[in-house]
Amino acid sequence: MSVAVTMPQLGEAVAEATIDHWLKKVGDSVRRFEPLLEVLTEKVNTEIPSPYSGVLTEIVTPEGTTVRVGETIARFEVTEVSETPREPKVEPAGLFPSETPVAVVPGPSQLTADLPALSPAVRRLAADYGIDPRALRGTGQGGRVTRHDVIRAANAHRHTGATSDAVDDREVVAPTALRRAIAERMVESIRTIPHAWMMVEADVTGLVRLRQGVKADFVRREGFDLTYFPFFVKAVIEGLRQQPTLNASWTEQGIVRWHRINLGVAVAADEGLLVPVLRAADGMSVAGIARAVHELASRARSGDLTPEDMREGTFTVNNTGALGSIVSMPIINPPQSGIITMETIAARPTVVGEGIAIRHLVNLSFSFDHRIADGLVAGRFMQVVRSVMTSYQPGDPVY
Repeated sequence: MSVAVTMPQLGEAVAEATIDHWLKKVGDSVRRFEPLLEVLTEKVNTEIPSPYSGVLTEIVTPEGTTVRVGETIARFEVTEVSETPREPKVEPAGLFPSETPVAVVPGPSQLTADLPALSPAVRRLAADYGIDPRALRGTGQGGRVTRHDVIRAANAHRHTGATSDAVDDREVVAPTALRRAIAERMVESIRTIPHAWMMVEADVTGLVRLRQGVKADFVRREGFDLTYFPFFVKAVIEGLRQQPTLNASWTEQGIVRWHRINLGVAVAADEGLLVPVLRAADGMSVAGIARAVHELASRARSGDLTPEDMREGTFTVNNTGALGSIVSMPIINPPQSGIITMETIAARPTVVGEGIAIRHLVNLSFSFDHRIADGLVAGRFMQVVRSVMTSYQPGDPVY
């Protein structure tokens, strides 16, 4: 019996996806639930299982094509039909350790079927790069080796391997589907949103002392470090409470102001930036925010983010200071109205009263949609954020 395979519903609000890799070719026999293809949606790579057992007779939609949910992508000559396909696995770009062991092999013949933890896509990628996945430290769930582990290992080998006598001063690298999606998103943002930018400086000496006093107890209670970022998120939430105009989106129907505050939290990855969403953040304490952000980062590392985790953000916060940045101009994540980032906290001499003292200072950089807000609203928002950041003092509660 010949049947069509359609793009499945990958999440409640997911309307389309881009085909990244076909894991099978025409003529291949495929078992039900066996991975059939990988798709990209909202920067998350998702492995789609086959709903049928049979033979793949036609690939209707080629790699790199974006299709809507329900559209036909392939055809099968089936021997068995599944009414309840296994839920797709999600393999986002995650956070990686600073070093990745790498072993180079002669070719794909050594990548045998004795690696049940590997997906077919990872096997194929390892073979293409000449990487033995058995020598890699997996960052996926349960230590599973992901496609990003293989890419990282290949890049490490390329930069540390022997060089030839021939001189070639350029390299053309085909962008991954994730990199292409990010590029398209950023071009869309710059093309459609009139960006305005503002920066303020805040004296966070009290915050530094507060964190210093509670961080040891926090680690004992929670099992992970308390950073400055949750305090910054708390300040941004208060700024949005007092200036709700910025918790909004520009649409053809008008400006949509969101009653909820769902903060997109930028998470850096080797292939690009992921922005999972911290929902109902306005009801959390500093410790609650810290736990939620830690959980999002951990889920990114283990490959447990879903397309829904990337949806419904109303405003974005970033921490470029973790990378040593002192000033930046972030790009807005459409259709949101703004993105704010905390730069590096540094001890610097500054004027205090009529004297000079060493204080801990930080720059806060803000990009906003000039269609939605003018400098007055943006300035008031930044005043609130700075006021909260400078008000933290030793002894303040974090729970």
